[in-house]
Amino acid sequence: MAREISTVGVVGLGTMGAGIAEVLARSGLGVVAVELDEAGVERGLGHLRHSTERALAGGKLDEAGRAALLGRIRATTSLAELSEVDLVIEAIPENLAAKAEVFTQLDQVTRPDVVFASNTSSLSITEIGVHTARPGKVVGMHFFNPAPVLKLVEVVRTVVTEPDVVSDVVEFAQRLGKSPVVIGDRAGFIANALLFGYLNHAVRMYEQRYATREDLDAAMRFGCGYPMGPLALLDLIGLDTAYEILDTMYHQSRNRLHAPAPLLKQMITAGQLGRKSGHGFYAYDAPDSPVVVDSAVSAEADSSVAREVRSVGVIGTGTMATGIAEVFAKRGFAVVLRARSTEKAEASVAKVKKSLDKAVVKGKLSEEDAAAALGRIRPVTEFEALAGVDLVVEAVAEELSVKQAVFSALDEVAKPGAVLATTTSSLPVIECAAATSRPGDVIGLHFFNPAPVMKLVEVVSTIATAPDVTATATAVCAAVGKHPVQCGDRAGFIVNALLFPYLNDAVKMLEAHYASADDIDTAMKVGCGLPMGPFELLDVVGLDVSLAIERTLFNEFREEGFAPAPLLEHLVTAGRLGRKTGKGFKDY
Repeated sequence: MAREISTVGVVGLGTMGAGIAEVLARSGLGVVAVELDEAGVERGLGHLRHSTERALAGGKLDEAGRAALLGRIRATTSLAELSEVDLVIEAIPENLAAKAEVFTQLDQVTRPDVVFASNTSSLSITEIGVHTARPGKVVGMHFFNPAPVLKLVEVVRTVVTEPDVVSDVVEFAQRLGKSPVVIGDRAGFIANALLFGYLNHAVRMYEQRYATREDLDAAMRFGCGYPMGPLALLDLIGLDTAYEILDTMYHQSRNRLHAPAPLLKQMITAGQLGRKSGHGFYAYDAPDSPVVVDSAVSAEADSSVAREVRSVGVIGTGTMATGIAEVFAKRGFAVVLRARSTEKAEASVAKVKKSLDKAVVKGKLSEEDAAAALGRIRPVTEFEALAGVDLVVEAVAEELSVKQAVFSALDEVAKPGAVLATTTSSLPVIECAAATSRPGDVIGLHFFNPAPVMKLVEVVSTIATAPDVTATATAVCAAVGKHPVQCGDRAGFIVNALLFPYLNDAVKMLEAHYASADDIDTAMKVGCGLPMGPFELLDVVGLDVSLAIERTLFNEFREEGFAPAPLLEHLVTAGRLGRKTGKGFKDY
């Protein structure tokens, strides 16, 4: 028999506490909110008035509904007034001693059957629960900010939490219109544990001057469809908050990937806390403002030093090659498409035609423009046909020996000054350059699949790439409507190097029976606004492809935390490769 919950106590009326109180009152529950002093009460009620005014202005509440909602909330400075509530949610600042003190006092003033929930995002629920005589009735209920808007609630059980308490709290969260996920008591729970490792990795990349902040952020927005880039997100969260969460996680996990990047500590010491202080990775026009005032788009290369590109050669007949040929042809470039046989060359042009016809049907392209684009593509089988082009893009199989043979052949036929590019997503670009007598002309142009749709291109310079070649590649990407980001020649470039360790962490979480694949996916989609959960994404990418990328990253960086999770290796061995085989982490 589920508990009857009609009145809820909320301890702490800061941003989170006030948001939780509003969620409860919206669901028709009575709320008794407790703050330290009258000033805290007034501030908390101010948050509530402000938030409900916004809901009123946005048409989500009417005047009567707002009055009724606020009427269900009674604020006080005395914990003793929680004697008759059915559940207590604590939402005070992240300090273990302060929380322990609150729980000790709650134990004395509430009925013995009342469940206590903490909204902590980083502290151990077990350590909080031992300060009561009812540790079996203590759980984590981690709401996300802003609580009235975000649907995710992480329900955290300890080793002693009673099973009926967990099921009652899950049912209660659903009654509030939330999406609850159940997890064990571990630093960072699901969302923060996966999110902050990724954010920390991005800070390290920036700290090493591997890529600029704008390029790091753009890479994840355009390459993965994330709502915000990692550095902009850290500015929003607050660098001090991020540091605390990472530090707590590191002390529990001893995983070097959770050790806060030294740059974070330096920025915090300098008072650069992110949006709230008006300066973090970016500068803002005022504290708490979202308006960035110092953003310089680094991908705007100096076009005066770029070489002229009018014609482009594309080598290969796969999905990437035909997609890239289409991208250039649509933007007015003459394209020479080189295939190994006449049949393959004709089949590739047919693929491009099919894609262009689809764009016409959808109204994205006129019939005349489609015909003109197709007319710009000349299929060939001889390498010599590439002798006159200004830029060659190689898009053959991801095998180093195959690519090196292509570059060696190009070296013999390409004109002096032609830019030679590889679309590799995981091989060292310098190895392709070394197969030529002109390494300064060789660069990586990593297009994302499907090339006609995805905006991102990673422009990868080696230690030998000439500056005007980088400028040329960047300018050409902008000319075909892509968003170029610049980075150095190391495993994973930007996107895969940030994405795959995060996916690997999710597999390790599943492997440890810490949460189900569905709950982890829900947490990342609902809690972090990501387009897909990690297991959905792994199944789409292919588990074999993912494993190959993770092995490449591990071999390059020798970072213990990058070692592929054994579960991933076992699934690949068993032939469960994801959607393409009908079975991966999920069955299709």
